[in-house]
Amino acid sequence: QVHLVESGGGSVQAGGSLTLSCAASGFTYTTYCMSWFRQAPGKEREGVASMYTDGGSIYYDSSVKGRFTISHDNAKNTLYLQMNNLKPDDTAMYYCAAEHSCAYGTMDDYEYAHWGQGTQVTVSS
Repeated sequence: QVHLVESGGGSVQAGGSLTLSCAASGFTYTTYCMSWFRQAPGKEREGVASMYTDGGSIYYDSSVKGRFTISHDNAKNTLYLQMNNLKPDDTAMYYCAAEHSCAYGTMDDYEYAHWGQGTQVTVSS
């Protein structure tokens, strides 16, 4: 059974940085798609960044491109999201998601069957 556990959320001031982690277990595929989504209060869940665990098909939403970096450590089966120059608009619950495959550039949450419990990121101005 696939299990995803996020960590690393917290409260920071605008301009600060955080790194989120998502530890994955239970996947039987060698390579699979892992992504970060976020959901702010009163808003729909939106895709932030995605990649395949072999390092391919890295994609960023335009709202975070140049500020966030997604990466994966195969030895640790862990996905990361380095978030720099955080803005109040980045405040949301951040979720890790995984699936055998995913379409590049669309980040539709219905593509993903496996989700973590989420980690809260709060950015104050």
